[in-house]
Amino acid sequence: MVEPQGQLADNILYFARALRAAGIPVGPGSVLDALEAVRVARIGDRDDFYWTLHAVFVKRHEHTLLFDQAFRIFFRKRGYLEKLMASMLPEAKSAEEKAPPPGAQRIQEALFSGVERDQDKSEIEVDASLTVSDREVLQRKDFAQMSAAEIAAAKDAIARLALPLDLVRTRRLAPSRQGHIIDIRRTLRSSMKAGGALIDLKYLGAREKEPPIVALLDISGSMSQYTRLFLHFLHAITDHRKRVTTFLFGTRLTNVTRAIRQRDPDEALAACSANVADWSGGTRIAPSLHAFNKHWARRVLGQGAVVLLITDGLERDADDTLDFEMDRLHRSCRRLIWLNPLLRFEGFEARAKGVRTMLPHVDELRSIHNLESMTDLVRALSGAPAKGYDPKQMLRSVA
Repeated sequence: MVEPQGQLADNILYFARALRAAGIPVGPGSVLDALEAVRVARIGDRDDFYWTLHAVFVKRHEHTLLFDQAFRIFFRKRGYLEKLMASMLPEAKSAEEKAPPPGAQRIQEALFSGVERDQDKSEIEVDASLTVSDREVLQRKDFAQMSAAEIAAAKDAIARLALPLDLVRTRRLAPSRQGHIIDIRRTLRSSMKAGGALIDLKYLGAREKEPPIVALLDISGSMSQYTRLFLHFLHAITDHRKRVTTFLFGTRLTNVTRAIRQRDPDEALAACSANVADWSGGTRIAPSLHAFNKHWARRVLGQGAVVLLITDGLERDADDTLDFEMDRLHRSCRRLIWLNPLLRFEGFEARAKGVRTMLPHVDELRSIHNLESMTDLVRALSGAPAKGYDPKQMLRSVA
């Protein structure tokens, strides 16, 4: 039996502080619960210790990735010492530096934020406002490589995104001074006010309306490092445009439109997480699209709807069903925009079978991995020309 006292208790306390600094809400009550859980759980090996702390500290699906990386760095003695030495001693970077794993920078900052260099005890005041160069770096930085402070700044930038109006012409008519059809009813009412002596012709013109936006967001394990910021983006455009419908899918389809409409973004994301049972699991795109086409397409895809399909396309069972459901979805909407974070890689090719199956049925293919790509998407939704990828050209490149 392991008693949580002495050095082990101190390590659990410091580990909880690191999790809180990394963005996981851990309070004093959780620390006490963790100490008690370790005392009564009769922990026998490393896995038992891992899952005991995980059960206490992790309350949301999206925090699992951060907890896993923090645990592996903190409780692996050799790795912890290497990280500590790297934070205290200057080290030359290799010519070919590999990108750190998603969330690693946040974890490293949280674990070693308390390490102070003996040779520098002076306090330095840093201006929290971003300079022009800082904004440019933040715009182009991958969401998966952002620190906790950069993610907070990215959330603020996403909340300020202004979605322009992309008006489409409907079949209904509305009063218009530039119309060409006489509105008999309004004309007669206007003439009666003058006793019939004066007839002021009133006209009807085409009515324009904002098209609805339908978002289908993949929340599988391969998309976990991007899901939360994508939900912040959908919450931001839902706040500005009420005709936004949001679905989450991994192995099943879940409608979270009502949950994401809450005013506070953190409460909205917490409600979305509570409603989804397959967060960070497998990917079954074809069954999810089948459920959408069968139960929701006729309800939400009217009046020139635009569909945002946010997924990496790594389907586990890519067969003729996926091709049929993608074709049906494409025919049911005005525009089908595929947002794929894998396009952040310069050498990306449509080698996966699921990607090749989906490409012929999309109108636009765009990358969605940083703030700059989100800004381009907003411009595309407004009808303005914005850079993207040609699906047909990508298919021909791997033919």
